[in-house]
Amino acid sequence: MKIERLRAYMSRDKDRPRVVVAIDTDDGLTGWGECYNHGPDKALLPLLDYLFEFIRGQDPRRIEYLILYLLQQSRFPPGALGLAAISAIDHCLWDISAKALGVPVYMLLGGNVRDRVRVYAGVYTAPDPAIARDQLNALNEEWGLTAFKLSPYRIDMHANRWGEVVRTSAEYFRTLRETVRSDYEIAFDAHAKIFEVGQAIQLGNALAPYDPLFFEEPLRPENFEAWGELKRGLSCTLATGESLYSRFEFLRLLSVKGCDIIQPDICVVGGLLEMRKIAAIAEAHYVTIAPHNPMGPLATAVNLHFSAAQPNFRILEYRLPHGPNYAFGDGRGDANVQPDRSQGAWYVKDPYLPKDGYLELRPDRSGWGVEMDMDVLAREDYIHWERKVPRRPDGSTAYA
Repeated sequence: MKIERLRAYMSRDKDRPRVVVAIDTDDGLTGWGECYNHGPDKALLPLLDYLFEFIRGQDPRRIEYLILYLLQQSRFPPGALGLAAISAIDHCLWDISAKALGVPVYMLLGGNVRDRVRVYAGVYTAPDPAIARDQLNALNEEWGLTAFKLSPYRIDMHANRWGEVVRTSAEYFRTLRETVRSDYEIAFDAHAKIFEVGQAIQLGNALAPYDPLFFEEPLRPENFEAWGELKRGLSCTLATGESLYSRFEFLRLLSVKGCDIIQPDICVVGGLLEMRKIAAIAEAHYVTIAPHNPMGPLATAVNLHFSAAQPNFRILEYRLPHGPNYAFGDGRGDANVQPDRSQGAWYVKDPYLPKDGYLELRPDRSGWGVEMDMDVLAREDYIHWERKVPRRPDGSTAYA
């Protein structure tokens, strides 16, 4: 079996571009993968073409060899775009390898250690408690979800006194706990917006009395020692890792005891192979893993197989690909505005959808267990997207 062709498709998920990759073999098998959209997404297409020349004609089942070759052929470690492209190639190789044997990918990873994969829904804003209650209840009634992630910020963190930011966040969580069902688990994502360790400790400890599922990424990822200081000062569960790129970075984070839960992204770190190595290091540190997964339904399929086979898996981030409860913001930044649910990510025909708050395995399907919609992928559907960089009252920029 030899790699014969690579095809890259530009699709979208509402207001975000999505680059989907297919690798074809000379005996008719096709493997599929999804890149992370760091931006600029159009740069991924020539990069994928470039990387393909290094693996053309090779046996796609030699995953470790091929991924190491792509990583090592560069004098310097690849950055965000390089790893996003390599991640998608890695996904394709695993899909082909499993299809060649007629088994799900998780069977190549030692088999499933769990029968289903628990997910939490990313809400990503901080709607008023009554609106949040209705949104969470709708997700629970339709999909059985009991875990959710919101934003902790109720007021502009740059235009208000920090103590007031902390007070309103704590008051919000207290009111939310009194408003929603007591069995709901609620995480808060601070989106790496806080620069000072002391401020991050203040906010986390203000949320702690109301039992957050976890407090996610309050700081930037560059200073690992700062994460150790943060963890020592917190009285709630700390999660981070979506902005880290390799097992070496995660080893530094874990060595300083910088978190309770790691959140690597399988579309960022170089794919399933690197994800397994990262998770093994975390397991040796008694740390669980809750994969970062804000991407599309193909990325969710890849994450499902990883999660099914990983012993120290905790919970998977999940977004519905489309339908009545599809949510991906409305672009206006108003947490209380109901998002436009008419759009979605349609390039997977049969995405994994929750049942009783879990994604069920598909043991009767080989590879990732999903079917791609070639009619959707045949239409180039690029949409420009960029992060909205906030400005402080003095005109300086802040972290997005």
